[in-house]
Amino acid sequence: MLPDSSDIMALCRRRGFIWPSFEVYGGVAGMFDYGPLGCILKNNIVGVWRSIYRGEEKFLEIDSETINPRDVFKASGHVDGFADLITYCQKCQTPFRADHLVEGFCKNPDTLTPKQLEDTFVEHNVKCPECGGNLGQISEFNLMFKTSIGPGSTRTGYLRPETAQGIFVNYLNLYRYNREKLPFGVIQIGKSYRNEIAPRQGMLRMREFSQMEAELFIDPENKDWPKFKEVENEELDLIPNTTLELTTMTVGEAVEKGVIANRVLAYFVYVTKQFLTIIGVDPKRLRFREHEKDEMAHYATDCWDAEVLLSYGWVEIVGIADRGCWDLSRHAQFSGQDMTHFRRYDSPKEVEVSRVKAKSKAIGPRFKGRAKDIISAIESLKPEDVRDGKVFICVDNEKIELDDEFFEVISIKEKIAGDRVIPHVIEPSHGLDRILYSVLEHAYEHDNEENYTTLNLRPVVAPIKVGVFPLMAKDGLDEVAHKIYTDVCASGMEAYYDDSGTIGKRYARMDEIGTPWCITVDYETIEDGLNRGTVTIRDRNTKGQKRVQIKDIEKILERLLSGEIFDIL
Repeated sequence: MLPDSSDIMALCRRRGFIWPSFEVYGGVAGMFDYGPLGCILKNNIVGVWRSIYRGEEKFLEIDSETINPRDVFKASGHVDGFADLITYCQKCQTPFRADHLVEGFCKNPDTLTPKQLEDTFVEHNVKCPECGGNLGQISEFNLMFKTSIGPGSTRTGYLRPETAQGIFVNYLNLYRYNREKLPFGVIQIGKSYRNEIAPRQGMLRMREFSQMEAELFIDPENKDWPKFKEVENEELDLIPNTTLELTTMTVGEAVEKGVIANRVLAYFVYVTKQFLTIIGVDPKRLRFREHEKDEMAHYATDCWDAEVLLSYGWVEIVGIADRGCWDLSRHAQFSGQDMTHFRRYDSPKEVEVSRVKAKSKAIGPRFKGRAKDIISAIESLKPEDVRDGKVFICVDNEKIELDDEFFEVISIKEKIAGDRVIPHVIEPSHGLDRILYSVLEHAYEHDNEENYTTLNLRPVVAPIKVGVFPLMAKDGLDEVAHKIYTDVCASGMEAYYDDSGTIGKRYARMDEIGTPWCITVDYETIEDGLNRGTVTIRDRNTKGQKRVQIKDIEKILERLLSGEIFDIL
């Protein structure tokens, strides 16, 4: 049975994971703050993600500006096309995202046009959910937060709605840094902003949120990955857009059968599964759904969403897309910069090419002293510059029109070392806040009979790794416990000291925040003597307990954290 989202959020508020932003002023919809435990959990998830992309896959990392000039988002298409459809109640003037109002009547309502949505309102008698009033005309609402750059400036800027554009506009810097070689990957972790019309479903739709995005620049004719062989026999739960039915197949089969477009995309679909399961997403509540034809971005070759089953239903938390050459082509067009890659051949090739050649015998008598400059200007042209048998050149700031008396287009054979291509982009884009909430919900367990809550967080992401308790806060037990607590913290592991209440209540507090292990100092510890002293270590999941020597605690915790010896408890 799935937990109720209100129970999850109540625990998060009570224990310091997540709080509504600006709560003392009544709060703002779609905005949340991370408390002490939430910050650690978030950073731990980021740490695992970094270890995969920057560590194992050797991606580069950058940190770019969150405010971008309008030019960036004009090129990316966000100025013209990044909008949701909005309608207002004609009675109470409450705004609504139009497609959300017809979710019970239509499949993929976010693909409907304004006219189709308005027809659906009429057909199903859809009214204002707040007051029952009639809904008004539907219009577009751009989701970007708009600002001005500089005081009194007329230069428009926007808070970025995604982190990806910061990577694309830095492509030339990154390309040179990587010594002009493909493939190479880049990651960025940071805040993005979307002025959502009517945020709902808690942390699943926020106005300020964190993303972990990776952009992999590859040769468009070589969509392979060196490590594909390592994962080709691993299984994925897939919903292809051809059948819309859940099927399980290996990574290799998915590519061989054309279900996933290419090897590099399939590899990173599996890497996404690997990452999510490591941090605690339940693999039985995880699937990958291919975008249907009417929701696929026009520039995307293929796109898959990692979806998890939550109390809200199936929710997208990661998108993995082959974006083709759209991004770099657009920024090259709008910036005027060359964003191509020189692809060098193994050996030079002889090819037939067309060239514009000047007729020097005709040019010399006509242009005399300027003949050399005229010839140079003509032969710098490309065949496509010839229009209706004429070309235009500029010499000494003078625009000159020439007909085919002075030039010709010829075919010649040349040896070339390579050609220039615009790299394609594979993009795994992770919604950090949604992932964090999914981990919390999948870890949540409540025993109604005992009224006992446990967060079964994976040790690698758990905010507190170990709780340290004295059985009683007296007789020297507290001093020994404090020493153990200090030593564990000094080793770099998050620990929590607690001497308040019964041992049972202290265990319950640790279980509720997902702490995997607790250490208790009792009178047997003192009787043994500190040189030979033993303490009790308890496992959250099994509730098993074992006495271990104090001198071995750090080593045991390290081995437990690595997953090496879970069977000791």
